[in-house]
Amino acid sequence: MANEDCGNAREVSRRQAVALLAAFGVGVGAEAVAAPDAPTADPRSFRVVVDNESVRVLEYKSRPGLGVCGQGMHYHPAHVTVSLTGAKLKKTNGQGQVFFDDIPPGHVFYAAAETHSAEIIGGSGTRTYIIELKGKDWQASTG
Repeated sequence: MANEDCGNAREVSRRQAVALLAAFGVGVGAEAVAAPDAPTADPRSFRVVVDNESVRVLEYKSRPGLGVCGQGMHYHPAHVTVSLTGAKLKKTNGQGQVFFDDIPPGHVFYAAAETHSAEIIGGSGTRTYIIELKGKDWQASTG
């Protein structure tokens, strides 16, 4: 699959786009506006692998004590996650409920748009692919 780079000099920043939409009375989800796009916020951990009109694929690398898909409370649009490595996680959802999970290597799952935090509490470094599904209401992960 070929990478499609969406970057060009005529694109506006996320902040400019949100301001423009707000000026025309178009609202965007508060969760997605609260933090910058994940690869922008954490370029050492995130890498955009594919970005086109249908999906955006992010590769995320981390280590114990840090997040498994971003730092602190953050937002993801509807997505499929592929965990290339295993990890023990502490997850907190947007309502503050805490869950613990033991993710095996190769685990694949779908999640609807969500706000959460996910901290690695056991295992070694992790590598994960987050495949954002670009529907009509897509807003990038905030990591």
